[in-house]
Amino acid sequence: MGNEQLLDVLLRITDALAEDMSSYLRSHGLTTARAHLLWTLYHGGPAMQRDLALALGHSPRHVTTLVDESVTAGHVVRRDHPADRRAVLVELTPRAVELLDTMAASHRELADQLFGHLTPGARRQLGTELARLAERLTAAPR
Repeated sequence: MGNEQLLDVLLRITDALAEDMSSYLRSHGLTTARAHLLWTLYHGGPAMQRDLALALGHSPRHVTTLVDESVTAGHVVRRDHPADRRAVLVELTPRAVELLDTMAASHRELADQLFGHLTPGARRQLGTELARLAERLTAAPR
């Protein structure tokens, strides 16, 4: 298979995963940006908005909008920071934790569907090549 055919396969995979993710998130009333915010809190715990802005790579203003929307949706709450009376922590609600537990289970199921048939050696080799590809893509000038 030539380089262009490999790229075509990669683009088909990218399109399929993007459509699957968008459809799944829409079914739960989420955008990609809001899901990323919730996922970040799920894995990192409560955080200040400025730390979320850094973690997400968004402007503080955009994170404020995402947090406001997530508060309205019942996914996060703002709480006083226990050590800094001027700071506010953003924290997941129990409802959001339940949703993210479900999302994490779906994530694991998809991973098993896609890669469960591979031997550990093949999985390791694929992981190495995909990591190299991701590195090349992120380092390449646009």
